[in-house]
Amino acid sequence: MNNQQIPFDPRQTSIAALAYLGDSVMEVMVREYLVMQGLTRSEDLNREALRFVTAASQAQAMERLEPHLTEEEKEIFKHGKNPGRLRPPAGVQLETYRIATGMEVLFARLYLNGATGRLKELFALGYQTEDKP
Repeated sequence: MNNQQIPFDPRQTSIAALAYLGDSVMEVMVREYLVMQGLTRSEDLNREALRFVTAASQAQAMERLEPHLTEEEKEIFKHGKNPGRLRPPAGVQLETYRIATGMEVLFARLYLNGATGRLKELFALGYQTEDKP
């Protein structure tokens, strides 16, 4: 097998794939934050994580983030929240789900671009954590 790396351009990746990755990026950021807060019991960690990872909480975080986004980040978010057909989970409004998907796409693109500092900054702003810049 050839060890030559295939060029990867996140701009050419599907919204669904970016949202999938962004969900994982968010999950790691939330888990890191909760562990750094000193939580140690799994039931406490899981309960607290729900404050961050639901579509509703992500949509609320995006409302706080939007004024702080660069023009490029705004475009990524806008593109991510309008992928065409989306089927939200039961009990979640479509617009809320679109906003959460846009946030996941934005976080995936930042992650793929190696912008971990910016990811942490946006996470702190969106969730109003003590780690604010």
